[in-house]
Amino acid sequence: MIRSAGLILLKVRLLFGIEGGGMTRINMTTEEHAALWRRRLFEAEAGMTNYLLNAHGERHLAAWMDVRSKIFHELPSATNGSADEWKSVFFRAQALLERFLVGLFGHEAMTDWARSNAEVLRLLDEEGGQGPVPAVRRIAQQAELYDSTYTITERSSERSTVQIDRCAIWIYREKARARGVPITLGSPCEYCTRAMAEIVRAKGCTPNYELLDNGGVRGCRWTAIAARLRPPAFPAPRQVVAAQ
Repeated sequence: MIRSAGLILLKVRLLFGIEGGGMTRINMTTEEHAALWRRRLFEAEAGMTNYLLNAHGERHLAAWMDVRSKIFHELPSATNGSADEWKSVFFRAQALLERFLVGLFGHEAMTDWARSNAEVLRLLDEEGGQGPVPAVRRIAQQAELYDSTYTITERSSERSTVQIDRCAIWIYREKARARGVPITLGSPCEYCTRAMAEIVRAKGCTPNYELLDNGGVRGCRWTAIAARLRPPAFPAPRQVVAAQ
């Protein structure tokens, strides 16, 4: 029994890229960073195409073709492009997509777009597994991309949790806004919370989250709960920012 438990723990650590019992971050190489930026670009663009097709047919085809031409303008090499290059491409695409979507359909359409993106993720991840562990792994991978400060605090087949104490997405976008980069949304949480919730649902789980503000340092806590269970009651953080 002890040996079996040890093997199970080893498998969990390998799945999360965790070295040692105290490490609770995802280990990713620079090549894996670049690959995930490319994949997120594909998910966002394919998700928007799918959303437009299902919700609006060809009514906005010309405008969408114009946006796509800007998204895919002068892409880095798919084999040699650096993680930073693909990160820049993703943020350019995300800004264009948000402006396009909100400008035509309003802020509420972001939920449908996020759900469509998550459907693309689900189709791509058919062999990636369902459940709380894969759901939280994807959230943690995205936190790792931005070099956020985060901890995977709980992981099991019933419930897994990741807490992001310093959201580098927020920092990155606000620095871009300060440089004069047009940012459509008042807060990155306005889209990100929708996107993360749909990712968790695409993994067959119920999402539960809180937005955290620790003296102006923004963060959040996400739990993916096996669908058969009720969401847990979180202890109140020191400050909770109302969801957008």
